Amino acid sequence: PLQKWVNREISNFDYLIQLNTMAGRTYNDLAQYPVFPWILRDYTSEELDLNNPAVFRDLSKPIGVVNEKNAKAVKEKYNFEDPLGIIDKFHYGTHYSNAAGVMHYLIRVEPFTTLHIQLQSGRFDCADRQFHSIPATWQALMDNPNDVKELIPEFFYFPEFLENQNGFNLGQLQISKELVNDVVLPKWAHSPEDFICKHRKALESEYVSAHLHEWIDLIFGYKQRGPAAVEALNVFY
Repeated sequence: PLQKWVNREISNFDYLIQLNTMAGRTYNDLAQYPVFPWILRDYTSEELDLNNPAVFRDLSKPIGVVNEKNAKAVKEKYNFEDPLGIIDKFHYGTHYSNAAGVMHYLIRVEPFTTLHIQLQSGRFDCADRQFHSIPATWQALMDNPNDVKELIPEFFYFPEFLENQNGFNLGQLQISKELVNDVVLPKWAHSPEDFICKHRKALESEYVSAHLHEWIDLIFGYKQRGPAAVEALNVFY
């Protein structure tokens, strides 16, 4: 697949799916679910300009330090010594892909709704913790070095997960009192289908094609562990 991808015979989407499969990730296991990158950082403009490199996330950095401000806290966490010497050093105490994260994104579609409710002891988690807005989710990632969730493939092909078609009562946000219903989209997306279409275009853009290997190094490649991972601020608990 690598040679085909380099020759541009397969898309970035297909290459990522194949890498996930080779890494043992599968839709059948929420703990090993396929992982895809956040690729944009512009969720506020009226129009999305894919010719402008500034709209893209820096794919060479783990999501936890895409915002430079978080790098200091992340380094400090790594330099904290476990007094008992039992725990290996790490930058992040959570992971970029886990079962709760998959359910978080897919809460509006079954069977993930039921799985989420089971995880939360028989009810929906409080509204403020629900996946209710793409711009707000990105902002939270930028503000909080402890949240390091990457995306799932559905963000590039499955508009239905952004709609509350089943009419679930997901509660209301504490401050704005807004009811959590369909996922709030970036201004540049006029519908869930439009979001998916533009997001997929962004994934296949020239910028991402030129930089995707940097993210692959972090998740599937030589920056996963060892000295290269330490240097890249990419060590997970």
